[in-house]
Order: sequence, then C-alpha cells, then structure tokens
Amino acid sequence: MPWHARLQLNYTREHARTVVRFEHHGPLRVLQSLYPEGGGICHNVLVHPPGGLVGGDQLDIRASVGPGAHALITSAGATRFYRSMGAPVLQRTCLSLAPGARLEWLPLEALCYNACNAENRLTLTLAPGAECMGADVTALGLPHAGQPFVAGRFVQHIEIPSLWREHGVIDATDQRLLRSPLGLAGHCCMASLFFGAGSALSQARRDSALDAARAVIDAHALKTTAGATSPCDQVLVLRLLAPQVEPAMQLLRQVRAAWRAALWQLDAEPPRIWAM
Repeated sequence: MPWHARLQLNYTREHARTVVRFEHHGPLRVLQSLYPEGGGICHNVLVHPPGGLVGGDQLDIRASVGPGAHALITSAGATRFYRSMGAPVLQRTCLSLAPGARLEWLPLEALCYNACNAENRLTLTLAPGAECMGADVTALGLPHAGQPFVAGRFVQHIEIPSLWREHGVIDATDQRLLRSPLGLAGHCCMASLFFGAGSALSQARRDSALDAARAVIDAHALKTTAGATSPCDQVLVLRLLAPQVEPAMQLLRQVRAAWRAALWQLDAEPPRIWAM
C-alpha cells in the first residue's frame, strides 16, 4: 500500500529566538531543534523512516518562515526513488517566507534507482525582504554498484513563481540528453545551489556573491563542469555536473559557505549531521 506522508513546519521568531512548531501525518518527522549559532537560527533535520519511495508514494513537505526568523533544514539521509513499475512517486516541497525571513533548504541528494518513475517538485514563495538559499542534488542510478540508470523516468521541477523556473525530464532512453556534450555528457550527478530574494539584490551584492562562487569553482576539481550565474536581479544559481555525488556535495557546501559570508556575513556553520 502506498505511503502518503505530510509534514508542516512553522517557524516564528519569539524573543530573539527562532522556534518551530510542526504537524505530521504518516512516516515523516523532524528531529529536535538545534542552535549551534545561537537562538536566532534554528537547525532541523528531516527524517523519513521508510528510507525510500516506491510506486504511488507521496511526500508532501511544507515550511513557512515568519518575519525575522531564520531556519536551516537538512535531511538525515538521501531521498531514494526506488524501482517502480506502477504509479509514479511524488515528492512535493513548498517553502514560504514572510518579509525579512531567511531559510536554508539543504537536503541531501536524491538517488534515482534504475527503473524509477518519480517526480521531485520544489516551489519557493518569497515576500519582499525574504531570502532563501537552497540546494538540489540528483544522482542517476548506482553505477559503482553495477546498477546504472538504463530504464525509468525522473522529472525535476524548481520554481520561484514569476522569477525563475527550471523543469527537466530525464528519460533513461534519451541517450542524446544523457551522453551528448550539450546534455549531461555521461555524468551521473547534477546539482544546483540557488539563492532567491523577495526584493532585488544590489549589483554589489550580486557581484560579490558571484565572485565568491567563481573563486571556489576555479579551485575545485569540477571547475570545467560548474558555473555560477544570475538569471535576474533576485536570483543567483550555481549549476554543476559530476561523475558522482561526493565531489558535487563538496563544491556546493564550499559555495554555500562563501555565499553565507558574502550575502549574510555569517560563518559557514554546517549542520551537525553532515559531520556524522
């Protein structure tokens, strides 16, 4: 029987402290809040006990961040889209930020197993003055385990309405997309780090953030398959291709640290679970 799980996170700023209240249904949970940076920034880890999704499963994650609150959300493990011969799998994430709110959406990678039929959707709504940094990492198949992505379909959708929208369909039979130098060029991992703002970023902030990202890229082994750009004055995007997840994650985390410093004047302070 398919799992349908929902989690609603509501962050508010109360007496200089960001606190979270939540409701859940089904196998989707949030661990205890941590405050390694002080009370103003709330770190949370999402947990999906089944560990993966199969035909017909749905995960619905929603988070709202109130005025002046700052939340950081990551996950305890990769999202696994398993082989599915029937109904498609859907993970839907909706993030909403009030004026002056900040959010770091930093889940671990999504693993697309051979013969999966899955869709991963992320929608981000930003009020004026709100800012969000988000990551998306997708790995196709398990090539090092002898399980390449040779069958199946994966749909990826990321959107900040009226500002930026990316929609991609990866079909395992589309060799032009998977192998062409104009497509994935044989890489098994694709990743993005984005920064979205509810108000226009000044040219100085955009230039500073892009310079910081490009300095990190130039010193990294993935420099020939990574790049940073600003498609509009409210969005910054780093995109990359990699042969596997680990170097992609390393580069994204380094740029995340650089953007934290350049855009928010904050130290890197990675989530504690990343060190486990």
